[in-house]
Amino acid sequence: MLKRPPGPSPRFLIGNMPLASPDPLSVFARWAKEYGDIFYYRDGWQHVYFLNHPDLIDEVLVRNPRNFLKDRVVRGFFGEGLLSNEGDSWLRQRKLSAPAFHRERIASYAQLMIRYAEEMLATWEHGTTADIHSEMMGLTLRIVVRSLFNLESNRTQQSRTAMNWMMGNATAIRLLLPPLARYLPLPQMVRVVRAVRDLDETVYSIIAQHRSLEQDSGDLLSMLMSARDEDGRCMSDRQLHDEVLTFLIAGHETTALALTWTWYLLPRHPEVENRLHKELDRVLAGRSPEFADLARLPYTECVVKESMRLYPPAWNVARTVISDFKLRGYTIPARSTVVMSQWIVHRHPAYFPDPESFDLERWLSQAAKNLPPFAYFPFGGGPRQCIGASFATMESALLLAIVARRFRLRIVVDHPVHPVPSFTLVRPKYGIRMTFESRSSRSIPLERRQTWVGARASTADHHD
Repeated sequence: MLKRPPGPSPRFLIGNMPLASPDPLSVFARWAKEYGDIFYYRDGWQHVYFLNHPDLIDEVLVRNPRNFLKDRVVRGFFGEGLLSNEGDSWLRQRKLSAPAFHRERIASYAQLMIRYAEEMLATWEHGTTADIHSEMMGLTLRIVVRSLFNLESNRTQQSRTAMNWMMGNATAIRLLLPPLARYLPLPQMVRVVRAVRDLDETVYSIIAQHRSLEQDSGDLLSMLMSARDEDGRCMSDRQLHDEVLTFLIAGHETTALALTWTWYLLPRHPEVENRLHKELDRVLAGRSPEFADLARLPYTECVVKESMRLYPPAWNVARTVISDFKLRGYTIPARSTVVMSQWIVHRHPAYFPDPESFDLERWLSQAAKNLPPFAYFPFGGGPRQCIGASFATMESALLLAIVARRFRLRIVVDHPVHPVPSFTLVRPKYGIRMTFESRSSRSIPLERRQTWVGARASTADHHD
């Protein structure tokens, strides 16, 4: 009989279904504390092995990556895009996409980020209130569409509601349903299917619009459209669709969430916020930051790192096992699922003392340099580490500096803030409503608010 790691007792035929609980993240945290570095549970028909130690994660992602496939849910959601593809096809896609994320290219994106952030701030007034998650999503969407696809996002803004529905409803039990069951005529499922259709139309319109330019503008989409395989064939529209969809969603919501949770944490820790403002005031001296300033803003960088420790944009990495393998004396069988959770490991007290505290000093000490590689892994790791990690890190720090130089954000009293695992991301279920406080206590004149308003008006999230 197969010897399995300890874990929660199964409930009759369905086993354990933590994603269907009201607070899945707390369930996983409790199980990790109770059962240790590796635990097992059965989720419906899936056999799940949860890994909670950096060495075990390294074994899967670095030492033996060829024995694992991307989780089926990822593939069903993103098709054959870079995030979900496998084998030689994935390697080819990775090589084709890599130039768009070289350091020099990333530095060139900074001016776009600065311009769009300043346009957003020109619409903010002292004392007004908005959902900061929606604000950050609108901003990062504009940035990714312009920087990676060389298009303005006016035509893609209509897809914001579609993306919000797709990501907001890819949670809990819906992630476990067989593909056919997702098309049952249930109200939420009908809206999700409609959102998928709307998003498909947007993605194909991006491809068509880019083709109409009839020139290679050097952006990521141009690289993909001009690529040829050994037989001289180019990517089909369906292949291009999967790539655009991957970068459209993964390329903007991860950064938006990292910033959203940062704005949530800062007002709850005024000593951190004050020190951040002091660094920005000293280095920038009243001007907007530039890419070159980031090297002189170490505390700003630490704010982002500590925020992504507590609220990692991706809460887990999941893999499907190809062949049986040994781990800690247990045999992990083929076709089972292994899960490695940033949310859990980032709170491991052996690596982060007082793990629930928002403590930037942990990144300024020698201890941070001695952390094992997978004690902190917000962008995954191994050969399939997020290709946009440097892009997202730079973008998060730069946008934080731009906004915090001008505004303090305050959480609206009594607004519920509830993190939920949506697909692989941790989203605020009800958004996060915040009030803008100008650091100069002056409202922004009306005439400066025109450029961004039209773009933002169609990006507002609708929460039910």
